[in-house]
Amino acid sequence: MGAFGDPVVLWRGSGDPSAPLVVLLHGRGSNEADFVDLADHLPEGFAYAAVRGPVDLGGGYAWFENRGIGRPIASSLAETMRWFRAWLDSVAPGGRPVVLVGFSGGAAFAGGLLLDDPSRFAGVAVLCGTLPFDAGLSVEPGRLAGAAVFVAQGVLDHVIPGELLDRTWKYLHGDSGAFTVSRRDLVGHELAPEVLAHLAEWVVGRV
Repeated sequence: MGAFGDPVVLWRGSGDPSAPLVVLLHGRGSNEADFVDLADHLPEGFAYAAVRGPVDLGGGYAWFENRGIGRPIASSLAETMRWFRAWLDSVAPGGRPVVLVGFSGGAAFAGGLLLDDPSRFAGVAVLCGTLPFDAGLSVEPGRLAGAAVFVAQGVLDHVIPGELLDRTWKYLHGDSGAFTVSRRDLVGHELAPEVLAHLAEWVVGRV
């Protein structure tokens, strides 16, 4: 697995290696144990893998080095995506459906993986986060044509720059070509309770 070593992963749900796989990607400064409980709110019959970000911040982990909140350094993002894909290909080869669910920094990482390889995933959820714009990935019109994306934002979110949230919202609903399911709730940098039920329904529809 290169410089980062093997991923640290917490598993929940089905142990069937052919079951659809939902990968849970925590936020910056957090870890897999903080995010794995999201699986308790999602459908049965799926395998859930909460993965630890490879960048050690000392007291927490991240998915890439950044140059500001929501702004990955392109070379770091490329390196961590290669590391992640090597792990993913080992646990989900062939036709096993894969859904990514990322929160905050994990949402940006999930979005980067989607932009890099739009046909690889059955769906990608971008929760309280932004796509990784200006980080070496194409956001040309039609880049995500046919891709299934779930986006949830808090209208009172003052952690992620508003310009990036708005740019993500506009691109996913417009030029990207993605099939986007979305919601904005009256919360800050957190998931509204209603998001969990909506997300669970969306996950079921991906496979």
